[in-house]
Amino acid sequence: MENLTLNSEQIAFHKKRVFEKHPEVKLIEPCKIGDGIVHFLLVQRENLIQKFTNAGVSSTFFIPASGSGSRMFQFLYNFLDQPNEDNRGQVEKFLNNMEEFAFFQKLPLEIKKKLKSHNVNLDEFVAFLLNSEGMGYGELPKGLIPFHKNGPFVLNPFQEQILQGIKVNEENAKFHYTINPNHKETIANNIKSTEELSGRNYDVSFSIQNKSTDAIAFDREQNVKLLEDGSILKRPAGHGALLENLNEIDTDVIFIKNIDNIQHYQKSKEATETWKYLGGVALWFREEQMRILKNPNLEELVELNRVFQFLSNQELENIQSDEDIVAILNRPIRVCGMVRNEGQPGGGPFWIEDQGKITKQIVEKSQITMSGDQYRLMVQSVYFNPVMIACINKDINDQPFDLMKYRDESKFFVVSKKQKGQDVLFSELPGLWNGSMAHWNSIFVEVKSDTFSPVKTILDLLESAHLEG
Repeated sequence: MENLTLNSEQIAFHKKRVFEKHPEVKLIEPCKIGDGIVHFLLVQRENLIQKFTNAGVSSTFFIPASGSGSRMFQFLYNFLDQPNEDNRGQVEKFLNNMEEFAFFQKLPLEIKKKLKSHNVNLDEFVAFLLNSEGMGYGELPKGLIPFHKNGPFVLNPFQEQILQGIKVNEENAKFHYTINPNHKETIANNIKSTEELSGRNYDVSFSIQNKSTDAIAFDREQNVKLLEDGSILKRPAGHGALLENLNEIDTDVIFIKNIDNIQHYQKSKEATETWKYLGGVALWFREEQMRILKNPNLEELVELNRVFQFLSNQELENIQSDEDIVAILNRPIRVCGMVRNEGQPGGGPFWIEDQGKITKQIVEKSQITMSGDQYRLMVQSVYFNPVMIACINKDINDQPFDLMKYRDESKFFVVSKKQKGQDVLFSELPGLWNGSMAHWNSIFVEVKSDTFSPVKTILDLLESAHLEG
């Protein structure tokens, strides 16, 4: 059992983060085409795809994948607990399209017959689908839930991320998943079955979120929240805690994406080409970066910024010497795909002011004042961050950066969650693509919306990007 006295300094640190006012992000304006977001012509795009394809570089897909799949079925829980018109409509859509879901093929024959004849007990079926006594989908990571049918095969995101990634960089692709360790064996077995079906081996590694980064939780009266056994409740500190894991990856290019943003294999060509495109942009910028670093020249840096729009005018105006040019260029690179904002929850690209400096960042709603001009600027953003990021983590001497040095520690989040029906508050570390990359050289590139087809609820699998044929 943890002792409150022994943890007093740690408790005080977390309490201060949660309850004392912390710096909010000040938005200047949303990024747009020609002002923070780059749009390359079709012929340039094709050349950049070829640039990546022909480069022969090593790459790793870094995919956070510990999230639970239970939220995909939340409307079912809600309907059984408290039915209303909203969740009733969702349940009807779910039942009436049952045979379209990939998991339908895995159901026992008797249950399939009942579903087809509309003679199933809903409570019993939901319990069978979600609980460990049945299919257990409510207790699995999202990446283990079947997403797609491909002929006679049923595939989950762990498998399909590999199949899509191999199409991006066939000879030099590696895959790194951050996972819940309780499911490592099942995940590894799923990947092994994919290897057996495809007749090839894949370079796959795993890591877990460092438990030492977990945050202490408090109730609204600022008391430490205790579990029934008297121990302190701790919560994982968000995807920003994975910066340590990312710091261990050593390939020429690192692609970061979410586990649930995966299209049906038959409909993945645009996404595959987009990943090559982002990789090509990163390699092009890297070439220009290294050329200028070897012979610093302000005019050439200004021209580089005209093409890639990664620095604010203020940052350029503050450059006084060759040393300033080296300092501003010799940083990790991230090329972030940006799609048109169609109302998705999540962050967007903005120019911000922080301690008198204007820089370009990906900002979440929870980082700003949710009223007045700041909120108006947030909702005016035309673009959305789908987490399609190509990174290069090498310095002027081609050695890996220590990414922890490029994180803005002040950009943490304060989060409210339910714990057995009661509110608990805790802090999350600066988001992996938010404050954790605050001091990177950031290039935002417009990409097509059909490269972004996340699965937030099981009903999203009825969208065309996820259906066979």
